[in-house]
Order: sequence, then C-alpha cells, then structure tokens
Amino acid sequence: MQRSPDTDSRFDTARRGHFRAFRIPLSIALLSAGLSGNAPAAAQMAATTPAPASSPSPDAIKQREQELEAARAQQKSAADTQEKLKADIAAIGQDRSKLNQQLIDIAAQVRGVEAKIDDAETRLRPLDAREQEIRGSLDSRRSEIVEVLAALQRAGRRSPPALLVRPEDALASLRTAILLGSVVPELRARAQKLAGELGELVALRKTIASERDRLAADRDNLKNDQIRLAALIDERQRQQSSIEKDMAAESMRAIALSKQVDSLQGLIAKMEQDSRTAAKAAAIANLQGTPANLNGKPNLGALKDPSRLSPAIAFAAAKGLFALPVNGIKIRDFGGSDGVGGVEKGISLATRPGAQVTTPCDGWVVYAGPFRSYGQLLILNAGGGYHVVIAGMERISVNIGQFVLTGEPVATMGTTSRVASILAANASQPVLYIEFRKDGTPIDPGPWWATNEGEKVRG
Repeated sequence: MQRSPDTDSRFDTARRGHFRAFRIPLSIALLSAGLSGNAPAAAQMAATTPAPASSPSPDAIKQREQELEAARAQQKSAADTQEKLKADIAAIGQDRSKLNQQLIDIAAQVRGVEAKIDDAETRLRPLDAREQEIRGSLDSRRSEIVEVLAALQRAGRRSPPALLVRPEDALASLRTAILLGSVVPELRARAQKLAGELGELVALRKTIASERDRLAADRDNLKNDQIRLAALIDERQRQQSSIEKDMAAESMRAIALSKQVDSLQGLIAKMEQDSRTAAKAAAIANLQGTPANLNGKPNLGALKDPSRLSPAIAFAAAKGLFALPVNGIKIRDFGGSDGVGGVEKGISLATRPGAQVTTPCDGWVVYAGPFRSYGQLLILNAGGGYHVVIAGMERISVNIGQFVLTGEPVATMGTTSRVASILAANASQPVLYIEFRKDGTPIDPGPWWATNEGEKVRG
C-alpha cells in the first residue's frame, strides 16, 4: 500500500519533531560518553589526532614561560615574606610578652587553618565518592545508550527513501520507524534519567572544584603561617639560649638521666631531683602557691598577660577549660585497653601529618626529649602536684626549665606514629598521647577538656 506525498510528508514531519525532542539529552549523553575517555567517539578522535611534533609548539613554549614566570613570582613572594618576618622579629626585640603573644596568636591561626583543611577534606570524601558512583553508572550503560541514541539521531537527520525506487526500502523504513516508535517511551525515561545524573554530575564537579579551590587557599595560608611560626619559635629559643648558657649541656644530661629509669614516674622524680634546670622549675612551681580566684572562679583575665612567669589559673580549678593540644580524633580513652593487655593511662589522638602541638595549660618544662617507647616526650610541671605528659611528636621546640603559656606552640607531629603501643596496633597515622598525673598517679584528663569551642581557655 502506497501513501500519498502529503501523508508521507506529514509522517516525516512528525518523526522529525519526535526525534528533535531527544536532541538535548542526546547531546548531553554523547558528551558524557567521553567523560572517562572510553567512548567510541573519544577513541576515534584520539586515533585521528596527529602525533606531536618533535619541536615544542608555540602553545607549549608559552605555557613553559608562564610556569617560569609563576615560579619567579613565588620566589619573590617568599623572599618578601622572609624580609617582612625579619623586620617583625627585629621590632619585637627582647620584649618577651610581645613574642609570647605573637607565638600564641600564630599557633592559634595554624590550628584554625588545620581544622578548616580537615573539614574540607571531610566534605570532599562523600562528594568524590558520589562522583565515582555516577561515573560508574554512566560507564555501565554507555554502549547501550550511545548506540540507541545515535541510531535515533541518524534516523532523525536522514530523509526517508523514495517510495518509487524500491518498495523494500520503504517497507524497511516503515518497520524501522515502527520499531523505534516502540522503543521511544523507554528511551525517553532512560534519557531523562541520564540527563538527571549528568546534571548532578555537573553540579558535583562544580562543588568539588570550589571545595578544592578553598582547600588550596587554606593550604597556602597554612604554609605561610607555619613559616612565620617557625621564625618566631627560633627567635624564642634563641632568646632562651642567651639566658640559659648551658642549655645544650643540660639537655644532654637530661637524656643521660632518662636512661637510668624505666617509668614516667621515675623520670619525673629523677629530673626534678638531679637536673639543675628541672629542679629549679619544680621548686618555683612548688613555691608559687595557688593563683588567686576571682569571685570564687578562675580568673580567666590573667591568661591575657603574655609576660606572666607562673600559671594564671590553678590546674585543679581549670576543669572544663582546657583545649586539646592538637587537632585530631580520639582513638583511645583513659581506662580503656591499650592494645597490649594493659589499661590506658591517658588519651590518644590521631592527627594530620605535621600538625601543630600547643600546651593545654601553663607550666614549666621538666623534660623534653626521647624516652623509651614514648618517642619524643614532653613533661610539664603545672604546679600543685600536677604534671602533663605529651608524647609521640616528631620535634619538640622548647627546652627544659622553660616556662610555657597556655596555647603556646611546643612541638610538631611527624608523618607516622612514634608511640610503641600505637605502633603495635598498626596505626600508620601520627598519634599524640596525653596523660595527666597528680602526685605521680595518672588521672582521668576528661574533666579538664572543654566541651565546646567557646569554653576553651586561650592565651
């Protein structure tokens, strides 16, 4: 049966209009097919792309010039930063209170940026996972979707065969139209689902790019703050060295004394008895007495004095006020299993590599150096019979006998755990161990930690 030219024209117009409805999702689908580089079109394009010439192209030369210019700009910026640091430190001079305040402020900035980086990385993990999930869904259906949509597109762009040439062609064309017509509703649903997934993928990629931009900016800020903090720490220790002429010899003596004992309590007792600077610090701590309270409560205003030489708040009265010494996640708590058949005497925090460690309270350094299975160990005498033990760092930046303030930078973490009990549990990330002691006995540090940001004491 033959159709009239008018009938055939209407059929062709209807079919073209029907196919046109799929061109937007079709183009999106074909574009998505190349996202992971596995689509036939992408492969064909790669196959037809000419091999690069042996000599660099003008674009490549321009890119290298831009990279070189960027490197020069970074180098100049670093040099300018160093000069500004030198000027700032020179302006501080021998003013101990200004130096202390700078140290506390920059250390707080470093920890703040570290926390922002941790938050950004936490937000990025589910976004990256969702992106991979969508990509996997598209990959698994690419061949089917591309094949059917490409067939529809080809059919939509071609004119139907002339009816008077071969009836078989017309019949085949009609059968194809009928067949494709039966597939269209299912195809429409698939195309809509694909368009939805692609829309989500595009939005995700924008969000991820924005998060990564912020993350890169935070990392740049962290690097700049760490450079400034390192310079200030060096100046603090230089000034301290000028006061304590025999500091290096005292440090060697402390390490020798540490080899004569096999417990923390033994080390504390040995240091405060036999080490001249540690004994002096302990004697000062015992003579200071309890800081005065304000209306029966700790005088938090005393923490604002960066020139103080004794604790602003009595340790016993500071419950609920201390900030943890490092940004991290608690992996072991006081009283729990230590993983080697014993009981935890402190807490352990998993940290990011190179994290900044600050003091939770005021105190005198009575030990700073390696000790047994603790790695690098720092012990503070906080007065009133209280000691704070911090271990697992890669580098300690204070010396024995030094008085440190709440929030002051005292150490940095490494890239892996350095505490033996943590290593035994196969923890590869850096871990900081914190222990509080009263008259030589480990106590639960839990009551001293602030429950929220607003309650933490700051220097």
